[in-house]
Amino acid sequence: MSSKAPGEPSAAIRERVIKARAIQSLRYKNHPGIHCNAQMTTALLHKYAEPDAEGMEKLREAITKMNMSARAYDRILKVARTIADLEASVSVRQHHIMEAIGYRNLDRSSYFNM
Repeated sequence: MSSKAPGEPSAAIRERVIKARAIQSLRYKNHPGIHCNAQMTTALLHKYAEPDAEGMEKLREAITKMNMSARAYDRILKVARTIADLEASVSVRQHHIMEAIGYRNLDRSSYFNM
């Protein structure tokens, strides 16, 4: 927010979101009741959101250091898959995992108790 460089225009963001939703609709077309990444089951997480080796290592490290639950693990993977979709990336990569972990940190109540 404090950057003087202009941000991405809302119209461009909207287009990326529309494309990401289309990717998700196509991905889950054969999975009744699943329409987006947030609805993925554990089996679908393993199929569609398994990160690359570097991403998996960072995820394991974060889960251990931050004492996160299995539920947090799944949520991070779902968010990382969405970030990858916004980039039109076929796979979940380390930087997607790192961004998702960053968002998860913002959700933790201890963040606001500083």
